[in-house]
Amino acid sequence: LLTLKHGKLFLAVFSAVLGNFNFGFALVFPSPVIPQLQKGNDPRLQMDIHQISWFGSIFTLGAALGGVSAMVLNDRVGRKISIMLSGVPSVVGLLVMGAAQNFWMLLWGRFLTGIAGGITAGSIPVYVSEISHPSVRGALGSCPQITAVFGSLALYAFGLVLPWRWLAVAGEIPVIIMMILLCFMPTSPRYHIMKGNRARAVKSLEWLRGPNSDYLTEFNKIERSINSQGVQWSDLKTRSYYKPILISVVMRFLQQMTGITPILVYLEPIFHMTAISLEPKYDAALVGAVRLMSVAIAASLMDKAGRKALLFTSGFLMYIAMLSMTMYTHKTQCNHGNLTVTEGLKSTYGGLTGPAFDPITLIPLISAMVIIFGYAMGWGPITWLLMSEILPLGARGVASGLCVGVSWITAFVLTQLFMHVVEAYGLFAPFLFFSVVSVVNIIFTAKCVPETKGRTLEEIENFFRTGRTFTILDS
Repeated sequence: LLTLKHGKLFLAVFSAVLGNFNFGFALVFPSPVIPQLQKGNDPRLQMDIHQISWFGSIFTLGAALGGVSAMVLNDRVGRKISIMLSGVPSVVGLLVMGAAQNFWMLLWGRFLTGIAGGITAGSIPVYVSEISHPSVRGALGSCPQITAVFGSLALYAFGLVLPWRWLAVAGEIPVIIMMILLCFMPTSPRYHIMKGNRARAVKSLEWLRGPNSDYLTEFNKIERSINSQGVQWSDLKTRSYYKPILISVVMRFLQQMTGITPILVYLEPIFHMTAISLEPKYDAALVGAVRLMSVAIAASLMDKAGRKALLFTSGFLMYIAMLSMTMYTHKTQCNHGNLTVTEGLKSTYGGLTGPAFDPITLIPLISAMVIIFGYAMGWGPITWLLMSEILPLGARGVASGLCVGVSWITAFVLTQLFMHVVEAYGLFAPFLFFSVVSVVNIIFTAKCVPETKGRTLEEIENFFRTGRTFTILDS
């Protein structure tokens, strides 16, 4: 029944979130590619530690740029067109990487796919939440996150069978499908109203909700809420504004400080360095599968368990797993003659001919799974969710732009430094740092994060204005 009623809406959401699929796909592209290039016979494409770091991290610089352009594009040309525009750098970037003859082509391709990723991360959630019917908004709102995870899993899985040039070509398919489908989808009704095209807004709502639905009432609601919005810089001095914005920005910063981006981007190289018994590429695919499962679990728990409970659980799991990874890599350093990053990737041993299976080598695999599981249960999705709940409506644009910028620049610094730190101190150093961050996250959750489950947006806003929790009582 639901599918029939919201059939066209689901189709529109599907067309849009294909962009997130590609974002997840392109983000972790280096994971299977770095080992393939190091073992390859083309000397022009073999990378030293500096090049590996740039290849991994330049994507996030592109994403920061894309995120800022999405803020401008969203209001200039509309959400839907922005998503379609992101297809251009995506297609070009993947082609350049697929045809790469030297290291610079790889970097350029990576940067372009980063720009595309930044635009999609800034436009798709807005588009999806604006076209969704309130009754399914929660479920559809987690779609961008889930499809991005799907994209990463697809990349790890294709990495098992495809040579790296074909991996880049495979990434073109969803982009092209997305661009074709979006041509037939409606523009967000909210955007039409903002631009003053009332007739078009009604038309696109009618398309999304079906001609027999109560779409005119919804149209009036949207129109009212848009007219009541507006924010001046002077408002930012008031407590009900700067506090939620600060909390959102700090949460996005801490979310990246847990090291999730470098771990996903260098997943397979990390497994190469932990001298694990199972072949690293299978480990990466396994972790990808675990990540998909945990995002699905989180989506179902989100409204039942409460946000803070999930953030605590998530922080605690990540702390335990990062710590066991630290202890394992610190202990095993001497046994394996401390492989450096570049050597570790070149030395290839098959799972069978290599060292006999040793159960203790499962620790890094299990730790990685728990880290990803913990992240996807709380700090991954809830950071986004809380942001959409606690930010005052008028300040959404400015604040989400700030958050995207902070988030990607932090990710860039970490992804850039990760391999250098590993080279200098060993693999345990970054993981020790990440486990300390997990503790900071737990403390921050306890002290600063408000519980928003089951509260209306007005109650949440009131909380920041007065500092008291429940202020709305039925008199």
